[in-house]
Amino acid sequence: MPATYSYPGVYIEEIPSGVRTIASVSTSDTAFVDVFRKGPTDRAVRITSFTDFARVFGGLDNASEASYAIKQYYLNGGSVAWVIRVVANDAKAARIPVALGADAAAGEATFTAASKGAWGNNLQIAIQHLTTTRTDATGQVVTDLFNLAVREVEKVNGRPRIVASEVYRNLSLDPAHTRFVEDVLAQESALLRVTGAAKKGSRPADSTIGDVVAKVGDLTATFKSVATGDTAGSDGTTPASITSGLPLLRQIAPFVFNILCLPSTANLKMDTAKSVIDAAAAFCIEQRAFYIIDLPSDVTTDANATGWISGNDAPARSNYAAIYFPQVEIADPLQENRPRRVGISGTMAGVFARTDATRGIWKAPAGTDATLRGVTLTRKLTDLENGGLNPLGINVLRQFPIYGNVSWGARTREGSDAEASEWKYIPVRRTALFIEESLYQGLKWVVFEPNDERLWAQIRLNVGAFMHGLYRRGAFQGKSPRDAYLVKCDGDTTTQADINLGIVNILVGFAPLKPAEFVVLQIQQLAGQLVT
Repeated sequence: MPATYSYPGVYIEEIPSGVRTIASVSTSDTAFVDVFRKGPTDRAVRITSFTDFARVFGGLDNASEASYAIKQYYLNGGSVAWVIRVVANDAKAARIPVALGADAAAGEATFTAASKGAWGNNLQIAIQHLTTTRTDATGQVVTDLFNLAVREVEKVNGRPRIVASEVYRNLSLDPAHTRFVEDVLAQESALLRVTGAAKKGSRPADSTIGDVVAKVGDLTATFKSVATGDTAGSDGTTPASITSGLPLLRQIAPFVFNILCLPSTANLKMDTAKSVIDAAAAFCIEQRAFYIIDLPSDVTTDANATGWISGNDAPARSNYAAIYFPQVEIADPLQENRPRRVGISGTMAGVFARTDATRGIWKAPAGTDATLRGVTLTRKLTDLENGGLNPLGINVLRQFPIYGNVSWGARTREGSDAEASEWKYIPVRRTALFIEESLYQGLKWVVFEPNDERLWAQIRLNVGAFMHGLYRRGAFQGKSPRDAYLVKCDGDTTTQADINLGIVNILVGFAPLKPAEFVVLQIQQLAGQLVT
């Protein structure tokens, strides 16, 4: 827009519309926290397939319940997962000291596995001096560069198999060099790190004696095992605290997670599971996420289940969480496909994601289309047994002819009939969380705007457009938008006292869709002679 109109003519001005589109956030990005064979421990890693998970965290592991849960998650329709690896306090990373040149005075550099754990004992490294030469600042030809190859080799049925390999060329021990080895490995390698390598004018000794001569890419070198004796890596002896990994989920912004799974709870007893479940449920309230609880290992019968949720070891009642019964079994590829009992959280998280994608988050993840892929139920419940658990807020997994194994419940942990909670149903709670997070992300532009009627009108316009879009997709009940939702932001919600305090109040209401949990058929006999 011109500052002044200085000459006769036509001036063009672009006027902003005032519409700021509020984008829908994800609905089924799922977080898994557990011990894994390998992988980073300082951050949550976003993965989009089980192949991704296997590459970063090592795939299936007998000691990791979440590794099986993640496989089930993708098998049942999951798309995005956030994975956090926790390790024992006394876990160690595999390491090997490498001499820096023939001169003993040059010292050593220590190569270590990229993360703690016994997995690093499978690493092999090779150093080669067949590199390009370079000219330093004085014009002298310098031969201090080297090539480095690293690979992870594990034995399968007695035969070595290369899991992963990396090659780095023309590295330097000079911190000022663009290919300084410490920086290159820290930024690019998923397998190896190095410390104490800042030795300008030197380079690691060439690998001439090692375990095996092999080729990685087009580089042929002699590989040496990383870990020997007291330098070997270990997973530690003290159990890792699963809940200690939860705070890392606060660091994934601008991304969000919507579902939390702690599959290792299935290995705990009722008396020890309570503290873990309560901590996770409280964390989900803070993060606007939903927690799928895995039953403790000693909850094996419907009597155990009802006794657990009403006893002293019962987890806190939260409408941000749900319980499913019974446990399930899967075929374990690591044990010749013999049955392995696992928690249900990974499977149900996949069902949540599949239902969200095909029907919307407002559809209950239950019913004949909520099939459970790749699992068998440890118990087959009858209608009467189902009727004893459902009123208590325990969602039952059932097996029906034709349909197979399905989720047959959609209640939150606060969904017992006695509580009569307005957050009784999973889709109602998750729809509210979805709206809350979308508006929270989409209204940040409002902060520091002039707090008057013009701002309120813009808010009504933008929030109303978002809510109307959901209404048109069938997210709310009601014959008209007036019946389905409301958006209010005006002088009634925001008084002058609020304005003086820098506050703008927005009232958003919606009429949620609730699942048809009980279908009643009324059948009447007719006399047979109808008068028309």
